[in-house]
Amino acid sequence: MQTAQRGVAIRHARQHLRKFGSIPSGGIDERLARSWSRSLAAGLLPDEGVHATEHSSGAEIGQILLRNHELLAHSRPIMEYLFEQVRHGQNVVVLADDRGTLMHTLGDPVFLDKAQRVALSCGASWHEAHRGTNAIGTALAEGSSVEIHGAEHFLERNSFLTCAASPILSATGRLVGVLDISGDQHNGHPHTLGLVNTAARMIENRLITTGFGRSIRLHIHTHAEGIGTVAEGIVAVSDDGWIVGANRAAIALFQLNPAHLGKTQLNSVVDLRMDDVLSHCLRKPGQATRLRLRNGSAVFATIQGERAKSASMVIPPHARSERAPVDALAGLDTGDLAWRSAADKARRMLDKPIPVLILGESGVGKEYFARAMHDSSARCNGPFVAINCGAIPEHLIEAELFGYVPGAFTGARKEGSLGRLREAHGGTLLLDEIGDMPLSMQSRLLRVLQERCVTPLGGGPGVEVDFALVCATHHNLQAETERGRFRSDLYYRINGLTLKLPPLRERTDFKALVHRLLTGLNPQCDIRINADLLARMALHSWPGNLRQLSNVLRTASAMLDTDEQCIEWDHLPDDIAHDLRQTNIQDAKGAPNMTGKNLQSMTMDAMQQALADSKGNVSQAARQLGISRQTLYRKLVIRSDRA
Repeated sequence: MQTAQRGVAIRHARQHLRKFGSIPSGGIDERLARSWSRSLAAGLLPDEGVHATEHSSGAEIGQILLRNHELLAHSRPIMEYLFEQVRHGQNVVVLADDRGTLMHTLGDPVFLDKAQRVALSCGASWHEAHRGTNAIGTALAEGSSVEIHGAEHFLERNSFLTCAASPILSATGRLVGVLDISGDQHNGHPHTLGLVNTAARMIENRLITTGFGRSIRLHIHTHAEGIGTVAEGIVAVSDDGWIVGANRAAIALFQLNPAHLGKTQLNSVVDLRMDDVLSHCLRKPGQATRLRLRNGSAVFATIQGERAKSASMVIPPHARSERAPVDALAGLDTGDLAWRSAADKARRMLDKPIPVLILGESGVGKEYFARAMHDSSARCNGPFVAINCGAIPEHLIEAELFGYVPGAFTGARKEGSLGRLREAHGGTLLLDEIGDMPLSMQSRLLRVLQERCVTPLGGGPGVEVDFALVCATHHNLQAETERGRFRSDLYYRINGLTLKLPPLRERTDFKALVHRLLTGLNPQCDIRINADLLARMALHSWPGNLRQLSNVLRTASAMLDTDEQCIEWDHLPDDIAHDLRQTNIQDAKGAPNMTGKNLQSMTMDAMQQALADSKGNVSQAARQLGISRQTLYRKLVIRSDRA
């Protein structure tokens, strides 16, 4: 808040500005002087109004809200909480994007009417170039929190306001928005800026924990009790030990800056190797441990994130002394060797300019696999754009893929469209069911893949695109090319590495899959399946594969009464119950697939015994079995159904 002496200095500086059109030296603080100078340089005058062009159109507002969907989703609950703290002081809580455009407001009804007269409403731009010195625009320009009171605003029409704003940073240190509290200058409070700063930190922490939800994260604080509070530091770490994201508290504790993110190894700032991180996660999940920093200080840390949790699922208990993959692909791994072989091959292609073609029957999880590849890659923070080429009407697929300029065709949106290919820039593009793409589109897609440049419908300059390419289909594309239904040149362009995902009837991890699906469908309770029913389900052919199994389990779960925790026959849809009752378990026991399962079980017993004999030393166990260490790793199967 202003002191009387500061108020006098502001009045003298404003008089000098009116009289001479310049900022006097001294008198006001340097940050305010810089902002006034920028306002003058933008061509603004203290007593002038604003232009209509400084307010976005309805279509532009829609695009802004869509582009900032994640920021808005995490900010709204915190803004509501923040407004409850200031609702009695005639205030408005404001969220702006990284260009100063207001996206969401919550305010006192009495003050809102006054605020809207100076365009403190959704769609208005409060960039310094448009509104002069103000908390939102100046926080953007300075990259730090700021409070602007009364006559400190450059435009005199805003001098009735007192405003406090704090920038919101992404997990990679990019400024993504500004949180602001504005109110009548006569009702200002000395703690308003502190409230805004705290709320902005809360939003930043939500952005990093959700944005890196699949990654390994270190939650740190100088006191163990500080972990989980708004003051905790949060660090996201890649599987190979690089710091890829951090909030402000972590950056300060590690003595880094945002430019170091993605370029700094964890062991360069913490006296801890990545293997030690995983080992601690396995031994003491969720428990704080004391870490020594390279600068000599110490912090407490817990290890969180889906990939950290999946470490205990990937490596059997006897083998956990040696490292196995810990990534999103591992998080989907429930023990089938054919599926795991495909995942191992996919890992070798990550972050290499080689397209991947995923083959498999409908419903085997091709899109889930592609998404896990994306989340396991260096592009995990970029977009994942999945296009079902068989689900888009043929007359719309060109516009959907390549986008269009305004007015390109009748019915087109007046603002045009980027197109899905451009939306995938910087991330991963999945062309699902590419075998169903019309021949007329295949040649144009081929040109994009060759030139990495997209030209929208209706003309205009080409736009360069950069994405990892994954395609998927249930068709035999090689046979389709021979029949002339798929272009051979496109087939060879997308077929860098072909992976085949096994159908459900051929997988050896049925019980583990069922357990995982039930856990996902019923996260609050432990639902199981009648043993006889589960045995018959394991022998069913499941023509719809995982999609069909998931739908059956979803329906059965919904049929459970609140006090029931076991799925029985009467919980199943009638058609699937009829099919399962036709299965003769006694006859099926001698079937070839059951023999395969028994052989696999014997193999597992031998490997587990070797690991036990060698006290968990994988290299020694492999020598005992007469196979390589890598082969032993590949053959280790998680048997999550064993007690």
